[in-house]
Amino acid sequence: MENSNSSGLALKIALGIVVVLFLGLGFYTSNVIKEKNDQEIELVKEKEQVMADLSNMAKQYDLAISESEVTNEKLIEARGRIEQLMDSLKISQNSVNSLWRYKKKFLALEEEMDVLLAENDRLKVENKLLASTLDSTQVQLAQRTMFTDSLLVQNTELAGVVKNASILQPVNLKGFGVIERSSGKLIPTERAGRSDKLRICFTVAKNQLVASGDKELFVQVIDPFNNVLGVNEQIEFEDTVLNYSLISMFNYENKNLDICEFVTSADGKFEKGTYKVNVFNESELVSTSEFTLK
Repeated sequence: MENSNSSGLALKIALGIVVVLFLGLGFYTSNVIKEKNDQEIELVKEKEQVMADLSNMAKQYDLAISESEVTNEKLIEARGRIEQLMDSLKISQNSVNSLWRYKKKFLALEEEMDVLLAENDRLKVENKLLASTLDSTQVQLAQRTMFTDSLLVQNTELAGVVKNASILQPVNLKGFGVIERSSGKLIPTERAGRSDKLRICFTVAKNQLVASGDKELFVQVIDPFNNVLGVNEQIEFEDTVLNYSLISMFNYENKNLDICEFVTSADGKFEKGTYKVNVFNESELVSTSEFTLK
């Protein structure tokens, strides 16, 4: 009877130990599973954080690249490496070792970004200074060009003024009819029927810009019917043809010179009306006048 009780007690004790061990194993297993789940959740959070940090880094590169006036190959290459790391991280396993490798790569890229962005900022400042210098240089060149153009215009105008001023200028141009006596005496007349010749008189004004020597002016006398009197010959100056009545030749000595010339008609007669007298220095009209015969 005593042995039977002892055996039952031992069985109870053994069963209790088994229950305790089973409960302990279940508690341990539960803790392991919980820790694994917690670790998985933490790894996912850290992975998401690394992904977010990489995305922010990529945005900073995008901003720096968009603000660069010239293409910065270093920034573009670094932006590409971030994109590759993000693609790799998306498909990576959620393990401590794997996440740690990506964190190390992220930290290295972050250091590289600090260097590259600092260099990019320096380049932007230098580019602005260079652009400012170029703008200033362009303004100076534009001002110099304007000044040069102004000088060319002034020189051209001055050359024109000198050229125009270097022409002998006939003044006091007059025309009238004359009666010629057998003695050679000339009597002025306003009557067309009594005029034997037309006398054209003018004064060549003194001009220090004109060198002394033999000179010539072309005189053109036009009757009331628009006919050129005198020799009525032609001379061509480049694209201009001039019909003249006579060539007045004289020796100019840098002082006022009075000149008179005679013009005749083909039939020795002169019509009543207004006559026009023009004096040309080559092709340039330098003096004009009118007179009337009754």
